[in-house]
Amino acid sequence: MKSLKLILSNPKYFGPSWVFASINILFGTWAIYIPIVKEKLEINNSELGIAIFCLALGTFTVFPIASKLITRFGVGKATRTGVLLVSMAAIFPLIAPSYVTLMVSLFFFGASSAFTDISMNTLVTEIEKEEQENFMSAAHGFFSLGGVLAGLGSFLIPLLNNPAIHMGIAIVLVVLVNVFFFKNYSHVTAKIENKEPFGFKNFKPLLLLGVVSFFAMGSEGAVIDWSGLFLKEVSLAPEQLIGTGFLAFSITMTLGRFLGDLVSTKIGSERLVTYGAILAILGFGLVLTAQTYIAIAGFGLIGLGFSAMVPELFRIGGNVNGVESSQGISFIAGTGYSGFLLAPVVLGFLAESYSLRITFITLLVCSVLILGASFLLKKSKISS
Repeated sequence: MKSLKLILSNPKYFGPSWVFASINILFGTWAIYIPIVKEKLEINNSELGIAIFCLALGTFTVFPIASKLITRFGVGKATRTGVLLVSMAAIFPLIAPSYVTLMVSLFFFGASSAFTDISMNTLVTEIEKEEQENFMSAAHGFFSLGGVLAGLGSFLIPLLNNPAIHMGIAIVLVVLVNVFFFKNYSHVTAKIENKEPFGFKNFKPLLLLGVVSFFAMGSEGAVIDWSGLFLKEVSLAPEQLIGTGFLAFSITMTLGRFLGDLVSTKIGSERLVTYGAILAILGFGLVLTAQTYIAIAGFGLIGLGFSAMVPELFRIGGNVNGVESSQGISFIAGTGYSGFLLAPVVLGFLAESYSLRITFITLLVCSVLILGASFLLKKSKISS
């Protein structure tokens, strides 16, 4: 909690942390309107999955060029530019008049958010080096806090009855606060470091971690994209409650990330992954009851279970015997984002071919696989 106090007491740390919150305020506001956009454009679940795939595809398109742009323009200025770009892009998916324009809009929304994501993480890393203060975990907690704010905004749905106006309010909030804090980090630049390429010989000890990362991030993204639709179509929740699953997920995710470092210190990374998987399994079980309030509580348990899991995978991957920390973390990030990319498409086709209930049963099975893999992590002793 020391890092949280640091952020709240110093604008040098609050500015970058608010960028983390900003991304999820915009992303979360889009997420709670997914069922309404689906209904407006008269698309089915598999078509929605492909549209969401376009968002993830935009994310991956930016990865090869982002680091070069950040180095060229400076990470502070790149972060500032990213905030403005993603704020402009966020409105278009909600006003898209057709399925094709929805896909194009989501592609650019994904690309701009990915550029901002890479920039803000690099920015925090450079500030940590410069100031000798650690606040990365708490900054990620602010990302989850942004989801909480977006979830609370779901209560505005019946009042505003206009997705574009709702997103416009979110954009104004994001931009005004960021403009006030730009001056605190615009000058920051990233140091250029030479890194060895990732080789095939490094693959084997990281395979298990990569599998867990794939399922964990895929499940995390799926809950964000499909929780509202599940509450609406399976639990038959009233309109004012369709965003509360995402809200519950975001609240517990935020709490878990703020407390994750403390818990990890006491019980260890591998055990934290095990307990997280157990909570996620219980959460999916509650969701599958399809009782609205029980399902909402289930989404909260899922958020708590996954909250510190991916950060712990990064921690373990950065300490694998015989592997450079940067290589391990890069591999886990790559496999995790692959899961995030593929999950919406696969689950969309499952939902269309079978049902949303089958989709969430699949996610339950993924959590069971994570639990099994966590026991193998303890036995393998791959970390130093």
